[in-house]
Amino acid sequence: MSSHSGAASPPFAREIEQTQLANGLRVISEYMPHVRSVSVGLWINSGSRREEGPESGISHFIEHMVFKGTETRSAEEIAREMDGLGGHLDAFTGKELVSFNAKVLDEHLPAAFEVLADMVLHPVFRDDDIEKEKGVILEELKMEVDNPEYLLHESFLSNFWKGHPLGQSILGTRETINGFTAT
Repeated sequence: MSSHSGAASPPFAREIEQTQLANGLRVISEYMPHVRSVSVGLWINSGSRREEGPESGISHFIEHMVFKGTETRSAEEIAREMDGLGGHLDAFTGKELVSFNAKVLDEHLPAAFEVLADMVLHPVFRDDDIEKEKGVILEELKMEVDNPEYLLHESFLSNFWKGHPLGQSILGTRETINGFTAT
Protein backbone atom coordinates (compact mmCIF):
# COMPACT_ATOMS: atom_id res chain seq x y z
CA MET A 1 0.00 0.00 0.00
CA SER A 2 1.26 3.46 -0.90
CA SER A 3 1.76 6.20 1.65
CA HIS A 4 1.02 8.80 -1.03
CA SER A 5 -1.29 11.50 0.34
CA GLY A 6 -3.15 11.94 -2.91
CA ALA A 7 -1.75 15.42 -3.54
CA ALA A 8 -0.05 15.78 -6.90
CA SER A 9 3.63 16.59 -6.58
CA PRO A 10 5.43 18.71 -9.15
CA PRO A 11 7.68 16.79 -11.56
CA PHE A 12 10.65 18.80 -10.22
CA ALA A 13 11.25 21.26 -7.42
CA ARG A 14 11.34 24.90 -8.50
CA GLU A 15 14.36 26.96 -7.46
CA ILE A 16 13.01 30.53 -7.29
CA GLU A 17 15.03 33.13 -5.45
CA GLN A 18 14.48 36.80 -4.71
CA THR A 19 17.50 38.97 -4.00
CA GLN A 20 17.44 42.61 -2.94
CA LEU A 21 20.50 44.54 -4.15
CA ALA A 22 22.03 47.40 -2.13
CA ASN A 23 20.50 49.94 -4.55
CA GLY A 24 16.98 48.59 -3.90
CA LEU A 25 16.72 46.65 -7.16
CA ARG A 26 14.90 43.33 -6.74
CA VAL A 27 16.16 40.35 -8.72
CA ILE A 28 13.91 37.32 -9.06
CA SER A 29 15.46 34.26 -10.63
CA GLU A 30 14.58 30.66 -11.27
CA TYR A 31 17.22 28.09 -12.06
CA MET A 32 16.06 25.51 -14.59
CA PRO A 33 18.96 23.15 -15.36
CA HIS A 34 17.08 21.38 -18.17
CA VAL A 35 16.65 24.60 -20.21
CA ARG A 36 19.36 26.37 -22.24
CA SER A 37 17.39 29.52 -22.95
CA VAL A 38 17.25 32.50 -20.61
CA SER A 39 14.52 35.06 -20.29
CA VAL A 40 15.48 38.34 -18.69
CA GLY A 41 13.21 41.27 -18.04
CA LEU A 42 13.15 44.70 -16.51
CA TRP A 43 9.84 45.63 -14.89
CA ILE A 44 9.32 49.30 -14.18
CA ASN A 45 6.76 50.07 -11.51
CA SER A 46 5.02 52.81 -13.47
CA GLY A 47 2.09 51.89 -15.64
CA SER A 48 -0.89 53.81 -16.92
CA ARG A 49 -2.53 54.11 -13.48
CA ARG A 50 -0.05 56.89 -12.66
CA GLU A 51 -1.03 58.99 -15.69
CA GLU A 52 -3.48 61.86 -15.52
CA GLY A 53 -4.93 64.20 -18.12
CA PRO A 54 -2.49 64.93 -20.93
CA GLU A 55 -0.14 62.15 -19.70
CA SER A 56 -2.68 59.43 -20.59
CA GLY A 57 -0.83 56.87 -22.72
CA ILE A 58 2.70 58.18 -22.03
CA SER A 59 3.97 54.92 -20.45
CA HIS A 60 2.91 52.99 -23.55
CA PHE A 61 4.41 55.67 -25.79
CA ILE A 62 7.75 55.53 -23.93
CA GLU A 63 7.68 51.72 -24.17
CA HIS A 64 7.59 52.11 -27.96
CA MET A 65 10.21 54.86 -28.04
CA VAL A 66 12.99 52.97 -26.24
CA PHE A 67 13.20 50.66 -29.28
CA LYS A 68 14.04 53.70 -31.47
CA GLY A 69 17.60 54.01 -30.22
CA THR A 70 19.91 54.92 -27.38
CA GLU A 71 22.86 57.21 -26.92
CA THR A 72 25.11 54.46 -28.33
CA ARG A 73 22.81 52.32 -30.53
CA SER A 74 20.41 53.06 -33.35
CA ALA A 75 17.15 51.13 -33.66
CA GLU A 76 18.78 49.09 -36.42
CA GLU A 77 21.81 48.31 -34.23
CA ILE A 78 19.54 47.15 -31.40
CA ALA A 79 17.70 44.83 -33.77
CA ARG A 80 20.88 43.52 -35.43
CA GLU A 81 22.58 42.91 -32.09
CA MET A 82 19.68 40.84 -30.77
CA ASP A 83 19.29 39.02 -34.10
CA GLY A 84 23.02 38.25 -34.00
CA LEU A 85 22.50 36.62 -30.62
CA GLY A 86 19.54 34.65 -31.96
CA GLY A 87 17.48 36.49 -29.39
CA HIS A 88 14.08 38.11 -29.16
CA LEU A 89 13.18 41.49 -27.63
CA ASP A 90 9.69 42.42 -26.50
CA ALA A 91 7.85 44.83 -24.22
CA PHE A 92 4.40 45.54 -22.86
CA THR A 93 2.62 48.20 -20.85
CA GLY A 94 0.00 47.48 -18.23
CA LYS A 95 -1.96 49.48 -15.69
CA GLU A 96 0.67 48.74 -13.01
CA LEU A 97 3.98 48.41 -14.88
CA VAL A 98 6.01 48.51 -18.06
CA SER A 99 8.07 45.42 -18.94
CA PHE A 100 11.04 45.11 -21.29
CA ASN A 101 12.29 41.58 -21.87
CA ALA A 102 14.62 39.44 -23.93
CA LYS A 103 15.02 35.73 -24.57
CA VAL A 104 18.39 34.27 -25.62
CA LEU A 105 20.56 31.20 -25.16
CA ASP A 106 22.16 31.16 -21.71
CA GLU A 107 25.62 31.99 -23.08
CA HIS A 108 24.28 35.29 -24.46
CA LEU A 109 22.69 36.56 -21.24
CA PRO A 110 25.33 39.26 -20.50
CA ALA A 111 25.05 40.76 -24.00
CA ALA A 112 21.22 40.65 -24.00
CA PHE A 113 21.04 42.24 -20.56
CA GLU A 114 23.42 44.98 -21.66
CA VAL A 115 21.19 45.81 -24.65
CA LEU A 116 18.06 45.87 -22.46
CA ALA A 117 19.74 48.04 -19.82
CA ASP A 118 21.00 50.45 -22.47
CA MET A 119 17.51 50.76 -23.96
CA VAL A 120 15.89 51.47 -20.60
CA LEU A 121 18.61 53.69 -19.13
CA HIS A 122 19.79 55.64 -22.19
CA PRO A 123 16.94 56.06 -24.70
CA VAL A 124 17.09 58.98 -27.12
CA PHE A 125 13.83 60.68 -28.03
CA ARG A 126 14.42 62.22 -31.47
CA ASP A 127 11.69 64.53 -32.79
CA ASP A 128 11.34 62.63 -36.09
CA ASP A 129 11.04 59.28 -34.23
CA ILE A 130 8.43 60.78 -31.91
CA GLU A 131 6.32 61.92 -34.87
CA LYS A 132 6.62 58.53 -36.59
CA GLU A 133 5.70 56.65 -33.42
CA LYS A 134 2.67 58.85 -32.84
CA GLY A 135 1.40 57.57 -36.20
CA VAL A 136 2.13 53.95 -35.26
CA ILE A 137 0.27 54.25 -31.95
CA LEU A 138 -2.64 56.12 -33.51
CA GLU A 139 -2.99 53.18 -35.95
CA GLU A 140 -2.83 50.77 -33.00
CA LEU A 141 -5.59 52.80 -31.31
CA LYS A 142 -7.73 52.67 -34.49
CA MET A 143 -7.33 48.89 -34.68
CA GLU A 144 -8.33 48.49 -31.04
CA VAL A 145 -11.38 50.71 -31.43
CA ASP A 146 -12.52 48.36 -34.22
CA ASN A 147 -12.27 45.42 -31.81
CA PRO A 148 -15.59 44.81 -29.95
CA GLU A 149 -13.87 42.93 -27.12
CA TYR A 150 -11.50 45.87 -26.54
CA LEU A 151 -14.38 48.37 -26.63
CA LEU A 152 -16.41 46.36 -24.12
CA HIS A 153 -13.43 46.02 -21.78
CA GLU A 154 -12.58 49.75 -22.03
CA SER A 155 -16.23 50.73 -21.54
CA PHE A 156 -16.43 48.60 -18.40
CA LEU A 157 -13.18 50.01 -16.98
CA SER A 158 -14.06 53.62 -17.77
CA ASN A 159 -17.39 53.25 -15.95
CA PHE A 160 -16.07 51.18 -13.04
CA TRP A 161 -13.10 53.53 -12.47
CA LYS A 162 -14.87 56.74 -13.54
CA GLY A 163 -12.58 59.74 -13.13
CA HIS A 164 -9.56 57.60 -12.12
CA PRO A 165 -6.51 56.79 -14.30
CA LEU A 166 -7.37 53.05 -14.02
CA GLY A 167 -10.45 53.88 -16.10
CA GLN A 168 -8.35 55.27 -18.96
CA SER A 169 -6.97 53.32 -21.89
CA ILE A 170 -3.33 52.22 -21.58
CA LEU A 171 -2.89 53.53 -25.14
CA GLY A 172 -4.10 57.03 -24.30
CA THR A 173 -6.39 59.03 -26.57
CA ARG A 174 -5.92 60.56 -29.99
CA GLU A 175 -5.52 63.96 -28.30
CA THR A 176 -2.97 62.88 -25.68
CA ILE A 177 -0.89 60.89 -28.19
CA ASN A 178 -0.77 63.85 -30.57
CA GLY A 179 0.37 66.06 -27.66
CA PHE A 180 3.50 64.06 -26.75
CA THR A 181 6.84 65.82 -27.28
CA ALA A 182 10.46 65.21 -26.28
CA THR A 183 10.27 67.80 -23.47
